[in-house]
Amino acid sequence: MELFVYMSTTSKIVIGVSIASSALLAAWLLTGTRKEKTKRLISKGTERIKQTIKTEPKAKAVFDDSEVHYV
Repeated sequence: MELFVYMSTTSKIVIGVSIASSALLAAWLLTGTRKEKTKRLISKGTERIKQTIKTEPKAKAVFDDSEVHYV
């Protein structure tokens, strides 16, 4: 809580407005006909991330520094 003591009033207002606007955006996206579209968009994104994780090589190549000459 000490963090808020040292922040200026403008910073506190900006943080409050950004939190409120993101809450309004989330509420707007999750109501009415947009709810299904938002669910599809999020599920497509998670599927893409899952595919990326699955296709990455399991073991990454380790750099071989046996031929590096230090000065």
